Amino acid sequence: MEILVQKYGGTSVANIERIKKVAQRVIDAKNAGNDIVVIVSAIGGETDKLINMAKEIDKNPNCRELDMLVSTGEQISIALLAIALNARGYDTISLIAQQVQIYTDTSHTKAKITKIDTRRLFKEIKKGRIVIVAGYQGITEDLEITTLGRGGSDTSAVAIAAALGARVCEIYTDVDGVYTADPRIVPEARKLRKINYEEMLEMASSGAKVLQSRSVEFAKKYGVTIHVRSSFNENEGTLIMEGEENMEDVLISGVTYDKNQAKIVIIGVPDQPGIAAKIFSMLAEKNINVDMIIQSSSKDMVNDISFTVPKEDLNLATKTMEGIVEEVRAKTFECNDKIAKISLIGIGMRSHSGVASSMFQVLAAEGINIEMISTSEIKISCVIEESQTEKAVKAIHKAFNLA
Repeated sequence: MEILVQKYGGTSVANIERIKKVAQRVIDAKNAGNDIVVIVSAIGGETDKLINMAKEIDKNPNCRELDMLVSTGEQISIALLAIALNARGYDTISLIAQQVQIYTDTSHTKAKITKIDTRRLFKEIKKGRIVIVAGYQGITEDLEITTLGRGGSDTSAVAIAAALGARVCEIYTDVDGVYTADPRIVPEARKLRKINYEEMLEMASSGAKVLQSRSVEFAKKYGVTIHVRSSFNENEGTLIMEGEENMEDVLISGVTYDKNQAKIVIIGVPDQPGIAAKIFSMLAEKNINVDMIIQSSSKDMVNDISFTVPKEDLNLATKTMEGIVEEVRAKTFECNDKIAKISLIGIGMRSHSGVASSMFQVLAAEGINIEMISTSEIKISCVIEESQTEKAVKAIHKAFNLA
């Protein structure tokens, strides 16, 4: 039989009734003649609840202990789903990362998968069992518990699908596919039938909450087709796969936004070789992920350097910046967590000019100031004031006829 990997997010298992419905969907897939491996997130809201509890004790809790704490959420949901399936007469076993042996590096709270030992998984599959695996978590070579960061269960699912040689990984969530914009902001947004890995990777890394970007990287590397579907209906979703550049035959695939961004500006940086390398090496040593970077032109042998980081890294970045300013003899630094990144994505940009100017004109017409700009072959990103996010997304979506 063919192995089918399914992943269910927190909203899909938010309560006992939904867990029972997920169990029925798994049974239907099993009865269709598949060997089933299911990856499950923690019950909706549980991870945030645990993190908030930790922060009531310590504003900056120890990352190793935080991983120990939040990894318990998935253990609850996988056991409940296994109980639901066993109660229906389907031989099922739930496994945590240590039992499967999902190995990661040592970066607590944002670890990366290094290898997966598939022997236990194949052993249980050969017994005819449905296998339920805890998403979001892994272990180091020293058997320390790690977690993979927000949306990490997506990465768990695609990585396991790749390791098992599964052709398709179904990602079940609270939306029924990938849209040209967030349908909660733009009701007329259009669902894409197919999208290629490259565009989806840019969308995921630019704020689209449908998938974690690392899950798309795994899928592209190992040729796993991802099918994003809703766990609340039977509709076909969006296929993410290798394909022709004109799969949707449009210039732009979508517009995304990311409010989980903060901007840091280092003021009065000496304009000398090696200074930028020193700044970003010190940030990298703290495992702080830097996104957009802009350096102003030099004046009187000094300049300003602006860059963005995820909001959850801002406290650590602020502490690190204090040492950096002293180390490079900069004047000072400023932080702003009231920003958002708006991105326009489409593989058609490679062969069409004028997309950037059109986007800038739309924002100007809406009275929205652009603070930073970053481009790639298939993406244009702008940092704007957070309060202008929804207006910007709606205007850009309309201007590029994405409905």
